[in-house]
Amino acid sequence: MAEELLTLTLDTGESTGDVVIRLRPDLAPGHVARIKELVGEGFYDGITFHRVIDGFMAQGGCPSGTGMGGSDKPDLVAEFNEEPHLRGVCSMARTSRPDTANSQFFICLDDATFLDGQYTVWGVVESGMENVDALPKGEPPRNPGKIVKATVSEG
Repeated sequence: MAEELLTLTLDTGESTGDVVIRLRPDLAPGHVARIKELVGEGFYDGITFHRVIDGFMAQGGCPSGTGMGGSDKPDLVAEFNEEPHLRGVCSMARTSRPDTANSQFFICLDDATFLDGQYTVWGVVESGMENVDALPKGEPPRNPGKIVKATVSEG
């Protein structure tokens, strides 16, 4: 089976560039299916990275840009796995309850293994990590970076 790739075209305010993420349905089939479904509906197009903490992670996927929203789809059952949260790993955000991931996700800017086993890893950045690193920092950033376009393809 061919690998599936998620491409996020990011606008950091200073530049525009692609981030290519290898999807990992072997780790989290339900979460990958949700990401692909939302991408297919154009859900992520125009969505900001509302929480970017230097040396930790960049979080996006909230339609309101507040970190409190999600899609109108039901929350997902957690698919915690053994994949470590290392730089470039993509994982789903959630509330304090395990089965509340919906549309928000984060990309690790640095190793964050203290998150292992508590959040669902669903992908890893293959290229373009410099574009994630360039996202404006803050909670929320004054002028947040955003996803211009999200697409899924076979790689």
